[in-house]
Amino acid sequence: MAYVQIQEKMLLPRQQSQQGTLQTSFSLVPVDGLPQEEPRSNSGQVRESPTESASSRETWPNVEAMLAKKMENGKTENDDAEHSVVHRFSSADKISLRDIARERVDLISEKMHRLPNEFLEELKTGLRVILDGNGGSQQREEIFILQKLVQNRTDLTAKTLLIANRVQLEILVAINTGIQAFLHPNITLPQTTLIEIFVYKRCRNIACQNQLPADDCTCDLCSNRKGFCNLCMCVICNKFDFEVNTCRWIGCDLCSHWTHTDCAIRDGKICMGSSAKSAPGQTEMLFRCQACNRTSELLGWVKDVFQHCAPAWDLDALTRELDYVSRIFRGSEDTRGRKLFWKCEDLKEKMKNGIVDLSVACRTILAFFQELELDSPRSMENGEGGRLIAPQEACTRIADVVQEAIRKMEIVAEEKKRRYKKARMDIEAFEREVEDKAREAAELKLEKQRKKLQIEELEKIVRLKLAEADMFQLKANEAKREAERLQMIALAKSEKSEEDYASSYLKQRLKEAEAEKQFLLEKIKLQESFRSQGSGGADQS
Repeated sequence: MAYVQIQEKMLLPRQQSQQGTLQTSFSLVPVDGLPQEEPRSNSGQVRESPTESASSRETWPNVEAMLAKKMENGKTENDDAEHSVVHRFSSADKISLRDIARERVDLISEKMHRLPNEFLEELKTGLRVILDGNGGSQQREEIFILQKLVQNRTDLTAKTLLIANRVQLEILVAINTGIQAFLHPNITLPQTTLIEIFVYKRCRNIACQNQLPADDCTCDLCSNRKGFCNLCMCVICNKFDFEVNTCRWIGCDLCSHWTHTDCAIRDGKICMGSSAKSAPGQTEMLFRCQACNRTSELLGWVKDVFQHCAPAWDLDALTRELDYVSRIFRGSEDTRGRKLFWKCEDLKEKMKNGIVDLSVACRTILAFFQELELDSPRSMENGEGGRLIAPQEACTRIADVVQEAIRKMEIVAEEKKRRYKKARMDIEAFEREVEDKAREAAELKLEKQRKKLQIEELEKIVRLKLAEADMFQLKANEAKREAERLQMIALAKSEKSEEDYASSYLKQRLKEAEAEKQFLLEKIKLQESFRSQGSGGADQS
């Protein structure tokens, strides 16, 4: 069986604007023992021309350059013509998405030829927003109404769509498929391709674009399910995505139809059973294809995927793939399936805790697959006949087993050595940490003692200062009492001096008054003497 994985989940417009390109890839992983075929993905046709591919990285710069050149020419040379178109544009010519979904193709095409490019781009942008689905239930209801209008029409045939306007056709295809990529400005598909996609004659996956039914498959699924492509779509959910080289997809060994692992688990397509390759009376985990209803064994398929793809996986991818495998074999009842389930769970836990790195985990799971192959009942038989093994072959197998055991022992020894080194490093780090903590504790003890001595010295100083303060307070009180006593003495002396001064002053004033009195008495006596002398002289005269 050839493992062909096609990546085809269309990016939203806002994601496309950030990444710039749609990234798709095709990969072929052959399985030993079966003829190798070319990938049935029509990838050569996809890359034939820039107008027919949305996945070829080489064509994107050309498309963008053409669009930029066209926009530049429109701005520099056709300004007058654009203005005239805008001026002639009337509200009666306006159309809506619902008009496109329900009106006749020729009428809408004629109207759209008269509309300016800016208005048509607004229509496409509005539909991209609706398909984005971020607007809630209102937008979901609107796209449901549009799809119902389009899908209920009987006039939308390949013949009538030939006269449709290109933007009109892109909108109809986007509504019918629900894919925004048909509205992306950098994706340009031929009109015939868009028509074939609309009428379910070509795969709606832009990265695939195969004619339907793919590879001229005549099974009931490809014949009766509209738009189904067995090269890139799940036979259960009818969806496609970009996962590649992974256990997310399961391929049928017989009809080469593909199924999502989650869809197969959900619908019970993975279960226990007996296959043509299993030993009589033994059961193993099988995948039952919904397209052909035949079974394929899963253990060998998982082993082939891991052998071809595991070396290229990173840590997250390996963890994710181990999770897929553990979910596939969770319900396994055979010994090998249970061993694989527990091995995947153990590796996931070790990788999660950092015990095992990517390279060791990859080598471990690959060695485990080899061990399971050696433990297989078929490995003890010689092909189809079931006869006894020849001595030379037995020796060869024993040597292989011994070599495998030695390799496993080396892996285990390497793992134990790595664990021992890690444990030793942890112990050394712990010892260094203990020494650091002890040194810090000693330093803290010394610091505590030093602080204690400083506190005692400070307490002594405080006591001395308190004693000095008491002494100074005592002296201050004595000085205050002495000052009060001296003040009282001064007041007494001042009062006595004032009394002495008043007494001496009064005595002095009394002496002065006595002197002035004596002077006045003498003056009066003198005047009387003069007066008496004067009167005697007059008498004589």
